[in-house]
Amino acid sequence: MILALDAMGGDHGPVEICKGAAAACSENPDLELVLVGKESMIAPLLDDVSSKIRKRISIIHAEEQIGMDEHPTIAIRKKRNSSLRLAMEMVRSGEASGCISAGNTGAIVAGGVLVVGRISGIDRPAFGVALPTLNKYTFLLDVGATVRSRPLNLFQFAHMGNIYSQKILGVASPQVALLANGSEEIKGDEVIASAKELLKASSLNFTGYVEGDDIPYSKADVVVCDGFSGNVVLKFAEGLMHAVYSILKEEMGHRILPKVGMVFMIPMMKDLWSRFNYEKHGGTPLLGVNGIVVKAHGRSKAPAITNALRVARNFVIQNGVELIREELGKS
Repeated sequence: MILALDAMGGDHGPVEICKGAAAACSENPDLELVLVGKESMIAPLLDDVSSKIRKRISIIHAEEQIGMDEHPTIAIRKKRNSSLRLAMEMVRSGEASGCISAGNTGAIVAGGVLVVGRISGIDRPAFGVALPTLNKYTFLLDVGATVRSRPLNLFQFAHMGNIYSQKILGVASPQVALLANGSEEIKGDEVIASAKELLKASSLNFTGYVEGDDIPYSKADVVVCDGFSGNVVLKFAEGLMHAVYSILKEEMGHRILPKVGMVFMIPMMKDLWSRFNYEKHGGTPLLGVNGIVVKAHGRSKAPAITNALRVARNFVIQNGVELIREELGKS
């Protein structure tokens, strides 16, 4: 299995990306990686990697890179020698089974559509993320690929989320719901209401509407929304966890008894933080494109890159793109 990795993307490329790549190869003997980026910067970072692992990591030189503040579509069209574009061209040509980047989100979406191409029958792609909830994972999509969606887009997102939940997260019959401003039938705007009718007539296990506060309580296995709403939900959840963690540490520092109790709580706190830490859960797949494209968090360090590669590897093993194509053919 060969995966292409944009070594220049994100806040910590290429240093942390090279570390994550080496760790992923160490954990997965079947994995080969192509690091795409400036060879003069990448090669020295691999000097300390064991020869056994180094044999499975190659470098393709890319003179350009796409910055986080660049216009996505213009950058992906004009910077044909950028690390992100070359990694995606490897997927399109079949040289790589998938590509991973922690870079410019908009450019990853634009590249997925313009370079890799959409699956036939998919109008717009969607980013999906598995959120750890009360007793399982809830797959939320879209979280940023398609900011404004039509009813058909949401219908297609639901089918793709259903496949991902079944095949990757292991849910036998996923409960699929639409995110709305209330659980009652009369809630939702025209787009949500029209999408609801499409989903009610589908073969999916559609359970109606959920509200934002239903998500942490696992009220559905797949929650569907437009990319603007999904991104707000995701960023709020991420920020809230960081805030709670910071508040707890601050309060513990001000009080003597909690300091003593903290000694016994440390293992529990570490487990809780690990469960909700984005680095553990890896990347976000771009569903609906004709190849495997995974977006890692822009602040990703080595562990997050390793886990993003795991997400891509699992999607390849499960033949996820073909499964989505087949499912849409039935709907």
